[in-house]
Amino acid sequence: MSDAAPYFAEIVPEGSKPEAHWITAKDGVRLRVGVWNAHAKTSKGTLLLFPGRTEYIEKYAPVARDMDGHGISTIAIDWRGQGISDRLIPDPLPGHVETFSDYQMDVAAMLDLATALNLPHPWFMLGHSMGGAIALRAVMEGAPVNAVAFSGPMWGISASPVLRPVMWTLSTLSRFVGLSHRYPPTTSGPRPYPLAEEFDKNGLTRDAAMYQLMRDQFTSRPELKVGAPTLNWLYEALCETRKLSGRASPDLPCLTIMGSEEAIVDQARVKDRMERWPTSKLHLEPGGRHELLMEDTATRQRLTAMIAQHFLSAR
Repeated sequence: MSDAAPYFAEIVPEGSKPEAHWITAKDGVRLRVGVWNAHAKTSKGTLLLFPGRTEYIEKYAPVARDMDGHGISTIAIDWRGQGISDRLIPDPLPGHVETFSDYQMDVAAMLDLATALNLPHPWFMLGHSMGGAIALRAVMEGAPVNAVAFSGPMWGISASPVLRPVMWTLSTLSRFVGLSHRYPPTTSGPRPYPLAEEFDKNGLTRDAAMYQLMRDQFTSRPELKVGAPTLNWLYEALCETRKLSGRASPDLPCLTIMGSEEAIVDQARVKDRMERWPTSKLHLEPGGRHELLMEDTATRQRLTAMIAQHFLSAR
């Protein structure tokens, strides 16, 4: 069914150790998945947790612990090209994908494992940032979940009106001149964002301790490092978010949380989607940045309680 995979418990200050599995997508890419509280007799359902770009399952152990407190089991994934899932090009540091639809093969392999493990029903889905784009595509295509939630979903990339056409032009041209595996100009290059940006300038979290933890995790486990995205990833992300924006919202209960200071994904795209999703609710967190689930413990627990209640009301 699956083989046991490593899990770096020493870099996780809180949260229980999951069952970690290796699974394989249909194109042969090996992926790591973590499953928390799979056999809890009191479980009221299972959360399918879709992390963002550069993230890894250890980062979400506190969220899984919070969900367990509400009686919800959790399964989370290292997407292809990040965590300790297979990297896709010889240089392991660029954030790369060949086509955005490839992530749906990862979703399918994750769902197959959830089925094989007989994870408690009903199932719910939570997608953060890039994982929010992957999750939106998955639910639009009929993923078997009762409700969905999003955190700072990447339904558009934040950019000035001047920069946006430059992003399209450079990423498109790179495909024709053999440079699509290169980093876009002005990015952090091979350095993960928390190692490249000082806390007082970061767009992820207001919590200094959490930001330091992100730094420490990359330093302690350099195999988890992912730097800036490649030009090909940028092109694919621009295309995918444009395609998604033209589709109708699924008939599914939806909760989206987003920081009022969100500057990484396009706030206007998120608000537009929520206005076109009749069974949805948008929570705008005052002063929040991109990673609302990586804020201080009290804020995280308040928001995970909100998400859990959303799920449980859809059982």
